[in-house]
Amino acid sequence: MSIAINVICQDRPGMLRDIAGTVAKWGGNIVYTQQFVLERGLNQGKAAVYMEIDCPNGDVPEMVEELEALPAITDVSIHETFGKIYGARVIIIGGGAQVAQVAVGAVSEADRHNLRGERISVDTIPLVGEEAIADAVSAVARLPRASILVLAGALMGGRITREVKKLQEEGIPVIALKMAGSLPAQADMVVTDPIQAGTFAVMHIAGTAVFDIGRVRGREF
Repeated sequence: MSIAINVICQDRPGMLRDIAGTVAKWGGNIVYTQQFVLERGLNQGKAAVYMEIDCPNGDVPEMVEELEALPAITDVSIHETFGKIYGARVIIIGGGAQVAQVAVGAVSEADRHNLRGERISVDTIPLVGEEAIADAVSAVARLPRASILVLAGALMGGRITREVKKLQEEGIPVIALKMAGSLPAQADMVVTDPIQAGTFAVMHIAGTAVFDIGRVRGREF
């Protein structure tokens, strides 16, 4: 079984080691983790450690009990994983107006599939400039559950195109709006209408859709 736990603890060296050691003791395999210091609320100044864990032995109550017994931990709560709550992610990067229109198509199409029980979320960031966009494209491969990227703008190329190629090698397809620059030739698919680009992106990752970008790779719509 897969679970997520959120641990509130003291912000001190060694906490991550102590938590991970306890999880390992009970046979848990940590598949995702993030940690940060809380900046507001009743636990301000304490650390939050979120982990998604595969627990093949099913010893979750015992593991949680031992975590709660650690003196530096104040709370342990169990949750559904981000995959079950937010699902696969569509990432949209580029100019503000174009990003907004792509998001309209993506959100509308995601709503249709999520009503059928899927989980698809849409993340956007409007950016200007080759370096800023290229850095964002490079970071997509490090985002958990990122499934497809849409690049929306009027001109993209250079380092952006090189980062797109690396991202595709990681198995993440890229849709580009029709634009100037070298990016469209590298993208898996080029779409003129930004709303339709968002729709295509969601259709590709939705389990309840039959669209596959691999079957139209290199084409322009």
